[in-house]
Amino acid sequence: MQSINAGNTAFILLCTALVCMMTPALALFYGGLVKQRDMLSIMIQNFVCMGVVGLIWVFGGFSLAFGPDIGGVIGNIVPYFGMYHVGVAPNPAMGPTIPFIMVFAYQMMFAIITPALMTGAFVGRFRFGAYLAFIALWTILVYLPAAHWIWGGGFLAKMGVVDFAGGIVIHTAAGFSALVTAAYLGKRKLAPGESESEPASLPLVALGAGLLWFGWFGFNAGGAYAADALAAYAFTNTMLAGSIAMLVWMFWEWREKGRPSFSGVLVGAVAGLATITPASGYVEPMAALAIGAIGATVCFHAKHVQSWLKIDDSLEVWRAHGVGGMTGALLIGVLASAHINQVSAGMHQLGVQALAVAIVAAYASLITFILLKILDGMGVLRVPDTLQEKGLDTTMYGEQAFNFWNMDRGGKA
Repeated sequence: MQSINAGNTAFILLCTALVCMMTPALALFYGGLVKQRDMLSIMIQNFVCMGVVGLIWVFGGFSLAFGPDIGGVIGNIVPYFGMYHVGVAPNPAMGPTIPFIMVFAYQMMFAIITPALMTGAFVGRFRFGAYLAFIALWTILVYLPAAHWIWGGGFLAKMGVVDFAGGIVIHTAAGFSALVTAAYLGKRKLAPGESESEPASLPLVALGAGLLWFGWFGFNAGGAYAADALAAYAFTNTMLAGSIAMLVWMFWEWREKGRPSFSGVLVGAVAGLATITPASGYVEPMAALAIGAIGATVCFHAKHVQSWLKIDDSLEVWRAHGVGGMTGALLIGVLASAHINQVSAGMHQLGVQALAVAIVAAYASLITFILLKILDGMGVLRVPDTLQEKGLDTTMYGEQAFNFWNMDRGGKA
């Protein structure tokens, strides 16, 4: 048995906990951005992923993503089903100095947060029962194959596609699926004279954004599977990209509206973090600054595309995650340095990255549409218009986010 390195194991334990924290952090981030009457409905959608996807990961999910390759398309479900052969002995191909069970746990956190990212796109329109079925099927049919194609030795990996921490597997897949879902469910139904944008609590958004940023260090640096130089580069690149993206987003917003906004600063930082994710372990720190700035610029101006499409992506998941992840994945082909992680920028690398983005985006969109069509055909998909106007928290869950001394605030943010 290969020896276990205590330092590397401690590092991955910490990174796994940080990525786990990102799902509750996302719940806070999204919960603060929506109307007060819908806060709990979106937060429960985030938290429940930890249960649904966690069980899928144990009973076949991990094996389908990282098991022995079958035709470059999917992993063999048998070897790791029910955590069989998932023990403390290191796997030479995955984390050779840490217990194999920590690879299992670390990757499980990625699988959990991916469907949760989509929830911000369809606030107040998705029935909870249908949502549970949707995320289970989406994880099995979209996330697991995409993870295998790139991280599990599938056909894209064999072509030379790289994605350090999930710009394609996570952000592109979730972002484009979110866009399709928002388009399919249609525009939110609002009460007469009601605004679409009434954040319930910007301080809550700030708390969620701060915790997301904190967790992102584990999200990206943990991809090295060791406390080494590569992890240090990924860690530093994460900070730099988030920092400059915050400022660049603020610049564009200030230039357009004549003033900055707190919500814009927070969303800009998240867009930068999403953009650096696929490239964090392949570029120099100065390149990370460029990636963060480019990512914020592209994500900010993607609103014109979204406006042209006339899709009600409630919290603009596609802009921040879909466009950000796609942009970062492509920039690997432009800015990657072989001195960091044996991947060089060039036309070939740019070409395979672009192909991977197109394949994953198209596949995720198609499967998402099919799943929605099936659920819609069963009559269990959409929340009725009257409930959308009232809000989902009290009507569907019998609870409310805040109780100001039993004062009735009319259900509005």
